[in-house]
Amino acid sequence: MQTPHGGPQIAERFHPRVAGAFPVKVILPGRTVMAQARDLSMAGLFLHAHPGDAQTKLTLSLPLPGEREIVTTCDIRRREADGVALEFGTLDWDDFIALARFLHPRLP
Repeated sequence: MQTPHGGPQIAERFHPRVAGAFPVKVILPGRTVMAQARDLSMAGLFLHAHPGDAQTKLTLSLPLPGEREIVTTCDIRRREADGVALEFGTLDWDDFIALARFLHPRLP
């Protein structure tokens, strides 16, 4: 889509993002790699990592301090020079509530 000025249209986010440095475990076959997310929302996160160009999904473990560790498969939605934007797959209710409880006090 184009804007009236001819530039690309950027989709508006439904969920606000919380900026920070969140530790994330990327689960790969036979190993786990530590990485860091620069922001986090109820829908996904931006990960400072560069998965292979052929990869379209990643499995992550997101430890929430004082809560639980959320494990989910994410779709890679966008690639940038400093990492990838990821959209969470289906979260079960317990994970969804834990994530909301973690994010709520940190929202702007």
